[in-house]
Order: sequence, then structure tokens, then C-alpha cells
Amino acid sequence: MNWSDYDAALFDLDGVITPTAVVHMRAWSAMFNDFLADLPDQRPYTDDDYYRYVDGKPRFEGVASFLESRGIDLPYGDPVDDPAQRTVCGLGNRKNEAFSEVLATEGVEAYPGSRRLVEQLAAQGVKLAVVSSSRNAPTVLRAAGMIDYFPVIVDGRVAEEEQLPGKPQPDTFLDAAEKLGVPKERAVVLEDAVSGVQAGRAGSFGLVVGVDRGAGRETLLENGADIVVTDLEELA
Repeated sequence: MNWSDYDAALFDLDGVITPTAVVHMRAWSAMFNDFLADLPDQRPYTDDDYYRYVDGKPRFEGVASFLESRGIDLPYGDPVDDPAQRTVCGLGNRKNEAFSEVLATEGVEAYPGSRRLVEQLAAQGVKLAVVSSSRNAPTVLRAAGMIDYFPVIVDGRVAEEEQLPGKPQPDTFLDAAEKLGVPKERAVVLEDAVSGVQAGRAGSFGLVVGVDRGAGRETLLENGADIVVTDLEELA
């Protein structure tokens, strides 16, 4: 691809810039399997469940989507619910506790290829933003030493404050492009999640790049990616 055709790059965070998707997956698995262990006739939560129902979605939506897939009905609760509460929000907050603990003890580094691409684009004057469903995006970017590259961060907290629907709706990406002052046709979306590439396609952005970290090349193409790479260094 020719980056001179575009003025902005809108990056998802987990699984695109940093390998925190793996940390998220471990945290989701620990939380859901602990919860399911107390329920009769429920099979364990798996990585397939993550990709089908959780990946790329805001935390509480991911909880609700997975519970619906298993026919489990819980009250939604409130976003400030204690992690011990048996509500959608309580389970979501329990997962976030597990994620924060792993991040604090193990830290995180950006994918080398992703860092190189971000550095190259910044040097070329391409405008950069992070668009993430996670509410931890600034914390993760600081831990990875990458936050100074991104003047615009549209994460789960911003989406809630501005009442923007999450992926697969395109609103968070559109908001980031607007804040950068770039028409959507001149912006590239870079996503590893099915819901993210769906959002990029729904928003009619200039290019949607799928990053295959496990979702599968054909799946990403079928859901809206124009091209698929396994490492962002391929785009440098």
C-alpha cells in the first residue's frame, strides 16, 4: 500500500499495537470459567467463545453477548458494581481486576513491527489515533512507551462519556477521524477483531486493514477487511 494516499491511521490497541489481547484473553477465561463452575450443565469457556462473543467489544457488551450465547440471564446492574456481584457489570469489573493485576505485575511491550510502523508514520506526518473498546487504553500505551504518538485516544471511557456505540458500529472510528480533522475517506483503520473490521467497513473508511492475530485471514476478509497482514511491519 502507498501511505501517501492517506492522511490518518486509526489503530485498534489490543492485538494491533500491543499483545495485551493475550492478557485480556487470560483474564476473560479465568473470570468466566470461575463463574461457570458454579452453574450446572455449562461447558467451559474457550478461546472460540472469546473470538465469537467478546473480542473487540466493550467489556459489558462482551459479557452480555457471551451470557446470551449460553442462555444465562443476569441483571445488567450498574457500571460501578462490585466485582463480586452476579450482574453483567459485576462480571465485567471482575475481569478488569484480573487484567489490571497482570498488567501491573508483567507490564507490556508493543509488537516490534507495530512500533516501527507507528514511528515511520509519525515521521511522515500521518496523523495517528487509537480507537479501542478497552477502558485501559491510556494505561497500556503508557506502559508500552507509546502514548506520545497518539494525540487522539477514543477508548471505552470516551465512548461512554460521548455516548458512542461500540464496535461493530463505526462511531468510535468516525469520532477519532473527526478529532484528527481527517475525512474518513483519507483514513486507514487497522484492526484484528471481527467487530473492528466490521466497524471499519460500516464507516466507509479509505482502507480497512485486518491484522490476523488468530481470527483468521478469510474471516477478516469476509467481514470487511480490504487486506490482511500478520504483522504491521508488512505495511512499513
